[in-house]
Amino acid sequence: MRASDAERERIAETLREAVAEGRLEMEEFEHRLEAAYKARTHGELEPLVRDLPAPGTHLAPVGPAPAPAATGSAVRWADRIGKPATSRGAFAIWGGFGRRGNWTVGRRFTAFTMWGGGEIDLREADFEDREVVIRCFTIMGGMHITVPPELNAQVRGVGIMGGFGERSKDEGTVSPDSPQVRIVGLALMGGVGVERKRSKAQKQRLRDAERVRELEERRRGGERGRLEKGDGRRE
Repeated sequence: MRASDAERERIAETLREAVAEGRLEMEEFEHRLEAAYKARTHGELEPLVRDLPAPGTHLAPVGPAPAPAATGSAVRWADRIGKPATSRGAFAIWGGFGRRGNWTVGRRFTAFTMWGGGEIDLREADFEDREVVIRCFTIMGGMHITVPPELNAQVRGVGIMGGFGERSKDEGTVSPDSPQVRIVGLALMGGVGVERKRSKAQKQRLRDAERVRELEERRRGGERGRLEKGDGRRE
């Protein structure tokens, strides 16, 4: 069966998702993408995505286009919500604690520090529930909370002879399907700071996506040029 432009574009979209999720290296992605745009039949397209999952399925068929994602972000929040909690709290006196990397935040998470410090990083974290409350209390200490720009995070804390607030380093659009995280608490002669910042992996995915767009624009420009030359020869 001959492949259509729409089918080639659906295969290209599956490849873009795969490189954004880290399933393909850029070199292999570029090779498969080039083969997808050159393909003329289904038999040439199907092997390019045979080992890749399509959103919501186990295979990536050359069939009807999948429903569009609920968000334009590369983050798939549905895959990160509803997992068993690995931590519901943290405590430090004259010391420190850290919650970072791949961990699951309980629906109620309580953190306390006295003459110490703590770090809570939600950029690669999963969530027990769609609504999560993080309660932070510090006395003559400090806590630093890092959230991804796409996360729906609300900060409502009180600082007494200290500070409790949010500052943004990386601006971004909040995803409508992200969990709702409320960060509340008290800082007494200390501080709780919330920072929006992308992880290194997220920054790399954005760079890869930009490279993908540039590559596709060059390919489409080359195809238009070849078509125009062909029309000129026919004239």
